[in-house]
Amino acid sequence: MSEDEKKPKNPSRRAFLKSTGGAAAIAGIALGGLAVNPKETAAALNPMPKKWDETYDVVIIGSGFAGLAAAIEAKNAGATVTVIEKMFVHGGNSIINGGDFSAAGTKMQKEAGIQDSADIMYNDMMKTGLYLNHPGLAKTVAEQSNSALEWCQSLGARFAKVGFHGGHSVKRAHQTINASGSEVVNKLFDKVNALGIKVQTRTKLVRFVSDKGGRIVGIEVRTGYKFPDEKSGKTAYIKARKAVVLTSGGFSQDLALRQIEDPRLTDKFGSTNQPGATGEALLAACMAGAMDLQMDWIQLGPWTSPDEKGFGHVPLFCERLVGYGPMINPKTGKRFFKETGNRKERADAIILIGNPVIIMGDSYAVPKQVFPNALQKGMEAGAIKKFDTLEDLAKNYNIPFEAFTAEIAKWNSFVEKKKDADLDCMIFQDAKPTVTPPFYAARLWPKVHHTMGGLVIDNNAQVMGFDLKPVKGLYAAGEVSGGVHGAVRLGGVAMADCIVFGRIAGKNAAKEKSQI
Repeated sequence: MSEDEKKPKNPSRRAFLKSTGGAAAIAGIALGGLAVNPKETAAALNPMPKKWDETYDVVIIGSGFAGLAAAIEAKNAGATVTVIEKMFVHGGNSIINGGDFSAAGTKMQKEAGIQDSADIMYNDMMKTGLYLNHPGLAKTVAEQSNSALEWCQSLGARFAKVGFHGGHSVKRAHQTINASGSEVVNKLFDKVNALGIKVQTRTKLVRFVSDKGGRIVGIEVRTGYKFPDEKSGKTAYIKARKAVVLTSGGFSQDLALRQIEDPRLTDKFGSTNQPGATGEALLAACMAGAMDLQMDWIQLGPWTSPDEKGFGHVPLFCERLVGYGPMINPKTGKRFFKETGNRKERADAIILIGNPVIIMGDSYAVPKQVFPNALQKGMEAGAIKKFDTLEDLAKNYNIPFEAFTAEIAKWNSFVEKKKDADLDCMIFQDAKPTVTPPFYAARLWPKVHHTMGGLVIDNNAQVMGFDLKPVKGLYAAGEVSGGVHGAVRLGGVAMADCIVFGRIAGKNAAKEKSQI
């Protein structure tokens, strides 16, 4: 028999969902009155291997913001560390995100004359999250956002300016110099390499390994894995003497799992995420006794375009224009929702219309707000278009011209007064009427962007179990965890969340007592 035939069989994500009804099955065992110890159940589902192939103090799953931050802090705390990544390259979603780091009370804000504080940021997070956020988690992110930003800067990450995202009270999105998360990821990765931390790509988590008491003591992986071939690679076992830190991200690309949580999210909706943003690592943690929450709160980005694949360039065009240019329903020629509304509000409004809408700006607003590279690449891809006149713009999108020009005139009057009497859009002080050609526009249609739900963690980033007690030896940070954002995540807070809790998880994992 081959080594793979001898090893304990672990059900696939799809088989697990079909046979057990997902994480709720273990929850039922743990809390439903049956005389079953959930930790013993987890140990039975995740038995010990005969031998370990590698051993470290801390094993980290995922190589985005949270994973790399955790690796650096764990190593700095004296632990031996490895990072595994199932894809062929490090970085996950973090390396392709828009590069906006929301933080409060920063030096850059003060230099720009922006009054902000951790309390204001916390209140914004709670209000937008419909108060479903776990207060302690949200407060931790808000209070440590500035120090997390400064930590990234100390490692060489550079930020150019402070911008705005819908739902925030003030401008607090610190944009990297290249308008991409790669600026931060690459600096973190350089530090990881300098510290001698081994990053193992094409290494996929199969299951967690638990001892008889339910403590996580290691993981089973497939090395040489080639996404998405589930038969590729060879079985190996990696021991964690102190703890495992799960930073595997969300499940926006997992069509089956996201439809279980929200049946609306069919293949009609694309995703901004990299292809490997699937949920099998999260479900593997549930099978090891971890509790999940709020999995059905799945965020769609209202600033994505049907005219380009994935995240694309339009988000960096659209989000920089809110409060400076109008959003128009091409069927009517009129505005339909406040441009500075939060992501869920705007995405829901577009979906209710049932067809793509447009965001537009003139030659004052666009060069002033939009990152030049994003504008140029978006135009080259045909997702952002340039027009000499409003009539040309209207003709291109089949917009009723008279209704459209009347709406633009009304918008311009609101901009002059700095007060939107129709939809209560926040209009910034340096905004000007949309009158100066050329005009730029892009079509918008929502794409699945972020999964707010995930594993239950405490303020120490330790994962909680279905018995409402910590799952010993398991920490989590970033999008794989839940509770930070509640119903809706504010723009740019993902970077803060990942860095803040990634650092916390790494430090605390390294403090665990070694299990020899």
